[in-house]
Amino acid sequence: MVSVSIKLPDTVFSALRKNPDEFVQEMRIAAAVKWYEIGQISQSKAAEVAGVTRAEFINALFRYQVDFMQYTPEELAEEMANVD
Repeated sequence: MVSVSIKLPDTVFSALRKNPDEFVQEMRIAAAVKWYEIGQISQSKAAEVAGVTRAEFINALFRYQVDFMQYTPEELAEEMANVD
């Protein structure tokens, strides 16, 4: 796995009421949700990027108010073939 380092103001953690580990996890989920929403990655890949199960990713989509059905018919057939 590749590691990426970013610098953030210390105040970001208190403003979001998250410790650094929680912030990193939420950032991974937020990025995966956005990339899924704009069609850059599949739902399975987004769950992998977020570091969660597919069911947990679908819950995150609901939390971020993103429709979990972002598929063309071909993509839906492929996803159904790869169900966890």
